[in-house]
Amino acid sequence: MSTAETACHGTPQAAGLRVETLSFDQIPQQTRLFLDYLRDPIALRRFYPEAVRFHHDLPARADRVLGEYRTDRQQLCDALERMNRGWGAGDRTLANIRLLGAPDCLAVVSGQQAGLFAGPLYTIYKALSAVKLAECMTQRGVKAVPVFWIATEDHDFPEVAKAEFINRDCVLSSVSVPLEMHAEDLPVGRVVLDESIDESVQSLLAALPQTEFSGDLEKLLRDAYQPGRNYGDAFARVMTALTSRHGLILLDPLDSQLKVLAAALYAEAARRASAIAIAIASRSRELEQAGYHAQVVASESSFPLFWHDDTGARHALARTADGKYRAKRDSDDEFSATELAEWAQREPQRFSPNVTLRAVVQDYLLPTVAYYGGAAEIAYFAQTSAVYRVLDRPATPILHRASMTLVEKHTWRALERYKIGLPDFFAGPEHVVARVVEEHLAKDTSQAFDHTTRTFNRELDALQEQLRRVDLTLADALETGRRKINYQIDGLRSRFHRAQVGRDEAVHRQLQRAFDLLYPEKTLQERRINITSLLARHGRYVVDWIYEAIDLGSNEHQIVYL
Repeated sequence: MSTAETACHGTPQAAGLRVETLSFDQIPQQTRLFLDYLRDPIALRRFYPEAVRFHHDLPARADRVLGEYRTDRQQLCDALERMNRGWGAGDRTLANIRLLGAPDCLAVVSGQQAGLFAGPLYTIYKALSAVKLAECMTQRGVKAVPVFWIATEDHDFPEVAKAEFINRDCVLSSVSVPLEMHAEDLPVGRVVLDESIDESVQSLLAALPQTEFSGDLEKLLRDAYQPGRNYGDAFARVMTALTSRHGLILLDPLDSQLKVLAAALYAEAARRASAIAIAIASRSRELEQAGYHAQVVASESSFPLFWHDDTGARHALARTADGKYRAKRDSDDEFSATELAEWAQREPQRFSPNVTLRAVVQDYLLPTVAYYGGAAEIAYFAQTSAVYRVLDRPATPILHRASMTLVEKHTWRALERYKIGLPDFFAGPEHVVARVVEEHLAKDTSQAFDHTTRTFNRELDALQEQLRRVDLTLADALETGRRKINYQIDGLRSRFHRAQVGRDEAVHRQLQRAFDLLYPEKTLQERRINITSLLARHGRYVVDWIYEAIDLGSNEHQIVYL
């Protein structure tokens, strides 16, 4: 395999990893839009005008992206260098920032909210997907660097205030920071950690297993999460420590210098606010008429920017009957679109983009060749491509980020022993327990249930046929009775399964641990489990294993055996 091919595809064997894949069609709770996009993004170009089928088609977009890019690279890179140095960036990241200053350099972008202790695992998967694609493109002769957009402007603090992990007893657990730390409507990135963060870190460390990696993990967390530090900065320091050797550039959109660079786009979006709102509403209707869902609730009175008051709290603006805009609460002040545009140009730090404009701002600041996102973001992009059109910007292709379930040795040994796999967990605990009991723990009793059910139904079939010759109503009554009896037998069988597993404490514990690790609370592992679970058990090597496992050419969920 060539160097370029190695960068573009997974090389898990080099790290001693076994990887299996699973189609998203087999995973519950996937939307039709997401599945159709994975199958053939080109067929959905009505909603994704710049979609590409394969990542190696992206270099063909380079000239267009670079031709449309107008942001001052020097100012951008100055801001990025200042931020990343402050977060402890290494030489490779700083070298990538310098490379971004070249007029022919592109950015591969991903991003996520500033979750506690780096948030769910898919945050890491997003970041490393961008890293791998940037390396792939560079080795194919197209300069590219990976950039991670920290969504510090979001204000949904409860969504990022908790970290879930597998504790020392291999059970799902969690730790959080007090919600009172967050003032209402304040962007998450501006939340200031107080002394309670020390207790949160200590609670996490006490719950995780003590290993040779515990000291390094404690140093990592205590260095990042300190009283007096902003929430966004704490997140950035952890992400920097974990990914710096891969050259990831992090970006905080709350930075005042970046706000100045985005001012012209803010102003244009304010002037075109009505057209943007109408375009989003129209696109939402088109999606629904095509049998898809609209991820963003659209309103033709919405304004694409939030306004921030003197305290930093952000407020949504809505158009009134007379065509002006007013904060949705606690204000009688009204402004025209022109007045807001002038204000945004003059004081851009007073504004931040809403979800429909965020990607456009991101791609205005960065020469973005592609964005890595999850299923929800793919759905957002179907709507926001309409905003790109209104603002006369080239829409950015969105690629699905790497998606993984990591299986540790003690768990995959149990899976192999009982011949069960991740898809079995999607059917729920009862299904897995039934498989284990009937195929491994109590075959004789299970066969007796089968024999009884078959014999009973065979005899009833014969009786029903005779009754049908005499009186159809009697045959119907027998069928009703059959259903009730079979229901009772099935219920008894389920009780037997639970009782059998309950008698074997080791098996019960293994199955519960497997559910907590692989499909916690009926959700993919990557959406719940925090990276600290793995750092405590495997050290920072796990970040490299994840990187090695990523296959840019695959749109399937990967099951990675550590």
